[in-house]
Amino acid sequence: MRDFPTPVLDANSGASAGGGKDLGPLPDWDLSDLYPAEDAPELKRDMDWLEAECAKFAADYAGKLADLDAAAMLTCIKRYEKIDVIAGRIMSFAGLRYYQNTTDSGRAKFMSDCQDKITTYTTALVFFSLEFNRIPDDAYEALFGTGDLARYKPVFDRMRSMRPYQLSDELEKFLHDQSVVGASAWNKLFDETMAGLEFEVDGETHGIEGTLNYLTDHDRAKREAAAHELARVFRSRLPLFSRVHNTLAKEKDIEDRWRGMPTPQTGRHLANHVEPEVVEALRNAVVAAYPKLSHRYYELKRKWLGLDVLQVWDRNAPLPMDAPKTVDWDTARGMVMDAYAGFDPKMADLAAPFFDKGWIDAGVKPGKAPGAFAHPTVTEVHPYVMLNYLGKPRDVMTLAHELGHGVHQVLAAGQGELLSSTPLTLAETASVFGEMLTFRKLLENAKDDAERKVLLAGKVEDMINTVVRQIAFYDFECKLHAERQKGELTPDDINALWMSVQAQSLGPAFEYMDGYETFWAYIPHFVHSPFYVYAYAFGDGLVNALYAVYEEGGADFQDKYFDMLKAGGSKHHKELLAPFGLDASDPKFWDKGLSMISGMIDELEAMEG
Repeated sequence: MRDFPTPVLDANSGASAGGGKDLGPLPDWDLSDLYPAEDAPELKRDMDWLEAECAKFAADYAGKLADLDAAAMLTCIKRYEKIDVIAGRIMSFAGLRYYQNTTDSGRAKFMSDCQDKITTYTTALVFFSLEFNRIPDDAYEALFGTGDLARYKPVFDRMRSMRPYQLSDELEKFLHDQSVVGASAWNKLFDETMAGLEFEVDGETHGIEGTLNYLTDHDRAKREAAAHELARVFRSRLPLFSRVHNTLAKEKDIEDRWRGMPTPQTGRHLANHVEPEVVEALRNAVVAAYPKLSHRYYELKRKWLGLDVLQVWDRNAPLPMDAPKTVDWDTARGMVMDAYAGFDPKMADLAAPFFDKGWIDAGVKPGKAPGAFAHPTVTEVHPYVMLNYLGKPRDVMTLAHELGHGVHQVLAAGQGELLSSTPLTLAETASVFGEMLTFRKLLENAKDDAERKVLLAGKVEDMINTVVRQIAFYDFECKLHAERQKGELTPDDINALWMSVQAQSLGPAFEYMDGYETFWAYIPHFVHSPFYVYAYAFGDGLVNALYAVYEEGGADFQDKYFDMLKAGGSKHHKELLAPFGLDASDPKFWDKGLSMISGMIDELEAMEG
């Protein structure tokens, strides 16, 4: 049933620059809202309850779902939801402790032991979805068409979308049982390996987060040194990273084949409740726009940097007119909260507890997972945000992004455990909107054209990282999984697939250093959540279109926006966007979002005139 929903590191995480000193006190998580400690009696009580309730649930309902009337089905669903809450609470506590220090063997063991127990207990529940999906359509529609059960229908519609790909009860139980030594074990190996890597730059030893930070240093020599050091270390572990990707792709291929999934992407699309043709329209629109987006912008950047050709270590370089600056934590908080309050005071009120109650872990620490995420935990508690805050402007945007997720998760919690989880295609909406609010506030307060130019260029780069780069990542994954179906991939094979999407997406302004072909190795999305990455581009395009509606000044926009976030996973993207006059299934929809990025590049080009 449930394991710790591995936090997916956000699109621009690991790409912030320097900093790290004079930031003021940085907050740490207080996980006591989940459990006081790993040996807390409350945790033992919940684990014991879970073991007993899973067995009792199976005894009460296995083989009987099709015969339940509406009242009995509602009781059954509420019991199932409570099991989900308790399992989620335990695994959130274990998982968040682990992410605070992935190199601590005690924390790793505690998470594994919790996962093993919960997997064992919840094996008894595998019957639920299988049996539920065998309820005839007419009986299902009659049962869930009206009354208290109707609100749960979106959850079970999504569950029933898996019916064509369902295996026998015995096989489904086997897959559930062996999951702890399957993908989740390879994920953990990847995380621990990545957290333990050491890089020597400028006479100092850094983890991956600190080393990636150098790629946006003002000193080009430091950027170059960091890029070569990343390549050196990735190369030294390439057989391991290749084995992780080969194994996970093959495991997915085997399970997809047994289930009869038509493509490797089908499972992701079903989980996201999005039609394959919508994703294809997004992908095609972005690829067609590469020349007017990334190719055009990087040519501008090449000129600004005074270079004949850009190297990969120049991709996220600060602009020459951008003076190095460090933003302390309190200033960052003020910038984001002002932007949120400017949109609606209620949004700032929702964000405030994250700062005041130990819901953010911000500092860079040994063993801490790299990047950034917002984890919703369970609807009875609250989300937790993880950052690796180093005090640069991009870190402020990451804070705005993750707080957007947090606000969304708080609002959606009212739907209850089964309905609160937003499909990935809409999960990036509030985060990207929060970034956009913060960016617009900064732009509004820009002192002069030079500052405006720096802000615009920074936003364009973030959008390219979120849209162009993530679609290139998606194409890489599509190629990787297609090639793995033909046989084992050597490290050189994977390197070649990576490079095949890089030149196409980044454009002719770049030259590629020896070693850049290994940079696929550190991207966590490929390991944790295959094909997740298109959600970033989906979210960015959607928010650009949504922001255009906001700028038109409708009096009730804020109310409609909060209603959309409160809906969680209870509605399809068509229903959620209809009040704004938007439709993501219209191929022209994506052109609206992409034209906003193109318009910003137009403005930057005009500044050159």
